[in-house]
Amino acid sequence: MSEKKPVRRSQAWFGRNDRDGFVHRSWIKNQGYPHDLLDGRPVIGICNTWSELTPCNGHFRELAEFVKRGVYEAGGFPLEFPVMSLGETQLRPTAMLFRNLASMDVEESIRGNPIDGVVLLMGCDKTTPALMMGAASCDLPTIGLSGGPMLNGKFRGKDIGSGTGVWQMSEMVRAGEMTMDEFTQAESCMHRSKGSCMTMGTASTMASMVEALGMALPENAAIPAADTRRNRLAQLTGRRIVEMVKDDLRMSKILTRRAFENAIRTNAAIGGSTNAVIHLLAIAGRMGVDLKLEDWDKLGSEIPCLVDLQPSGRFLMEDFYYAGGLPAVMKEIRHLLHLDAPTVNGRTIGENIAEAPCWNREVIRPLDQPFKPAAGIAVLRGNLAPNGAVIKPSAASEHLLKHRGRAVVFETIEDFHARIDDEALDVDETCILVLKNCGPKGYPGMAEVGNMPLPPKVLRKGITDMVRISDARMSGTAYGTVVLHTSPEAAAGGPLALVQSGDVIELDVPARRLHLEVSDAELARRRAQWQAPEAPKRGWYKLYVDHVQQAHLGADLDFLVGGSGAPIPRDSH
Repeated sequence: MSEKKPVRRSQAWFGRNDRDGFVHRSWIKNQGYPHDLLDGRPVIGICNTWSELTPCNGHFRELAEFVKRGVYEAGGFPLEFPVMSLGETQLRPTAMLFRNLASMDVEESIRGNPIDGVVLLMGCDKTTPALMMGAASCDLPTIGLSGGPMLNGKFRGKDIGSGTGVWQMSEMVRAGEMTMDEFTQAESCMHRSKGSCMTMGTASTMASMVEALGMALPENAAIPAADTRRNRLAQLTGRRIVEMVKDDLRMSKILTRRAFENAIRTNAAIGGSTNAVIHLLAIAGRMGVDLKLEDWDKLGSEIPCLVDLQPSGRFLMEDFYYAGGLPAVMKEIRHLLHLDAPTVNGRTIGENIAEAPCWNREVIRPLDQPFKPAAGIAVLRGNLAPNGAVIKPSAASEHLLKHRGRAVVFETIEDFHARIDDEALDVDETCILVLKNCGPKGYPGMAEVGNMPLPPKVLRKGITDMVRISDARMSGTAYGTVVLHTSPEAAAGGPLALVQSGDVIELDVPARRLHLEVSDAELARRRAQWQAPEAPKRGWYKLYVDHVQQAHLGADLDFLVGGSGAPIPRDSH
């Protein structure tokens, strides 16, 4: 007797012997698919963020073909579909404005189509959290596949890192240490292969988070995009998702509280981007996992950074992969991890990292000889950030982690650009630069402008860092003593809105304190005079500003928190 096939979700479309079944099967056949592909085998949706306007994801058409190979080999039927692609380098005003919109695109594309399992093709910064958030709201068997980092940038015999090198060299130009011609020459040398940023920026950080969460196959985080092993991983990912559908291994079985704790601790060990904070909070919110901003400090702030990688260190992602990649790092901190946490390959995190080798102790340091001690994300609080702000100590200057200085305030990013190069600006290296109205509502979208360039007259003294505070984010490729995600933001009436030039601010990272030395009475007087900025009138901007949560909650839309699963929708005819 033949074994009875399970009834898959896709069979509500393809398995019906009626008019609507005819419609669904007949139209899909116009692409040349034979009838037996619709016989009840798992239909795998390949969610593709390919776009020529998203350079980091520009090779995803090729990557998708390797996923399809694996799906066919395992007896599945792959169907590729596009969703909104978020390119950090080209999209204005900021890709973060559209992260939640893209997540809605993903969620509704999955739920509304004949899909049994999903492969998420993600690379550039916001595509990873957007796809994870959207898929989490559906909770089908799902596996992540990152596009991989670029090869190391090479300029005049030295490695240069995407993003990090830009910030460094642009400051050199402003300080008169590098000509514009030299700066332009570096453009073609920095990004010389397909892939995403090869520093430990947000793309590589989030690829690492997906692997640490158990949502991707081992080695997903670091294999360079140009390395054929990335294609091999894609093919294995295609095979694996078919088995996940057969086993009904859904996201909710993997994305537990313990998985998020593993990711937070791993982020500290790799010196990961502050952007991981806001994205993991949002993903956890979609899964119904109770994750708070304080968890980042409680779980990860005392963990040392083991990876000597830009922007905190010297090396780049290509070197990181050759040294052993994320499994080698997780093995070093295995005593801090939930080793029994399940992963998409059917094994536990502990099993995946048990035999992970390290081939280069300069790149990946042993736990007893870390690159930087206590390097996780620090969460600051005080009257300037009642709901919290974050700083990345591993990217900061140690002598500035305790600092008291006079505020130099910029009301908007335009105000900052108009005045920062003015020689008459009343500023020196002891001051604290404060930028307002760049949070979720204020920009809108919470752009990566928090790592404000320093004034030229300070740069000429050889000073390369100052304390900077804003309600913005900063690129994961950036560095410096930069306080970010100040919540509530200025545009929502947070205390940041009330800061004036000349006010004294105290930053004390060891004490987790961010304090504005202005009396409550004076702040109340200023608040009575404060006016909220004009809100957008239509379209996505309006919907976003009306419903976006503050940074400490993950900046998701309030009505998207939680999920709706993937029930079969009503018929379309």
